[in-house]
Amino acid sequence: MVVSPSWPIDLPLAPWLSPWVAPDGWVHRRYDRPRMAGTDRRGRLLFQTGRADMIEKYGEAIDHVRAQGWDVSAFDWRGQGGSGRLAQGDTGHIDRFDRLIDDLAAFYDDWVAEDDGPHVVLGHSMGGFVTLAALAAERIAPRAAILVAPMLALRSPIGQWAGSRIANWQIRRGDPLRPAWQRLETPAAAAARQKRLTHDLARFADQQAFRRQWPELCLGSPSWQWVAEAFRATAALRDDPGLTRIATPVLMLVAQADRLVDARAAGRIAARLPQGELVAFGQGCAHEILREADPVRANALAAIDAFLARRVPAPHP
Repeated sequence: MVVSPSWPIDLPLAPWLSPWVAPDGWVHRRYDRPRMAGTDRRGRLLFQTGRADMIEKYGEAIDHVRAQGWDVSAFDWRGQGGSGRLAQGDTGHIDRFDRLIDDLAAFYDDWVAEDDGPHVVLGHSMGGFVTLAALAAERIAPRAAILVAPMLALRSPIGQWAGSRIANWQIRRGDPLRPAWQRLETPAAAAARQKRLTHDLARFADQQAFRRQWPELCLGSPSWQWVAEAFRATAALRDDPGLTRIATPVLMLVAQADRLVDARAAGRIAARLPQGELVAFGQGCAHEILREADPVRANALAAIDAFLARRVPAPHP
């Protein structure tokens, strides 16, 4: 089942939203907003979110890079946010992550052709995986890339091999589009989600309020097909020899206590990149590094700013 994309017209970001159509005709929700008034132009930055996210969730981080002089673009991934659905209800589904890589590559080509750079790509979680996979396949070639808590291996209590086997077994025994688990809305379940995502209670509460006001932009649990594909695709990327040929400078920000993705896999991959850099955060940081409590968030944004200052210097006046 395919649900056509639509989004409310009363969203705070509505003035900067527009449709972008992929080569196969899929309509995505796009966002474009110029740098803050009074700032010197640094270039253009493409900001891509993670699974089940939408552009609005990272408004604070987007405003920070806009204040540094970056024109910011983004689009909701196929099947989530305002870019339609690939399964019934709020189940997050994809058959192959290759579709997301194709979408990123096509959008990037259009985006680069629209205006001068320099061009930078930032990807969070699943967006970080898609960005790195596109770099390894030489589908995109930005001046710099930033991967925030990149999904380069799922955090599985039973390991990658067993987790993949179970996900594929679940696909064989039933509908692969069915949710891998039931999303509960009890106070205990919400508290558990908060601990996995961020220590900042106010930012988590804002996210919950957004879900209540605009549920049509939000997703629940992933499908079993999504889970199996995440195991398969991340394993393939970890073994991809193209990683050692990536010429783009890449900064990875990882949370060592991340309970959703495996920070150790990111560290091993960062060491293989010709121009890879890694900044690790300790116990006070959960998965959503750019939505963490202010001290952690400030350190993360400072690391991004310093990386871009070194790798993409501001043009001389």
